[in-house]
Amino acid sequence: MVVAKVSKANDFLGTGRRKTSVARVRVRPGSGTITINERSLEDYFPNDQDRRNVLAPLVKSGKETAVDISIRVHGGGNTGQSGACMLGIARALIKFDSETFDPLRHNHLLTRDGRMKERKHYGLRGARKGTQFSKR
Repeated sequence: MVVAKVSKANDFLGTGRRKTSVARVRVRPGSGTITINERSLEDYFPNDQDRRNVLAPLVKSGKETAVDISIRVHGGGNTGQSGACMLGIARALIKFDSETFDPLRHNHLLTRDGRMKERKHYGLRGARKGTQFSKR
């Protein structure tokens, strides 16, 4: 049995990470409002792909109008932050309603994307790029 992490205000908490972004998500029963860093979803993510990424767990679980979501996200860029928000929302929704586990798992929304930037290697100009070979 998984014990749900609940704050003093009866918010269900979830943490999402993607690349170097970290999102702390609070889910509570409500009407469907989403705030990210004190801004609306449309204001924070102007790109439609990023907005769909954030809304994916709600759409797949059918909870678009059942919960209010508050997110604090930092680090990385837009795509990394939207991925972190997606994972955090999915994890918090499971704590809010355990019936959402199967639809979220089958749509691969509970798996953390482990791809990270490769480090620069010595003797090269970047992670892969080196100097041009000269025969003479």
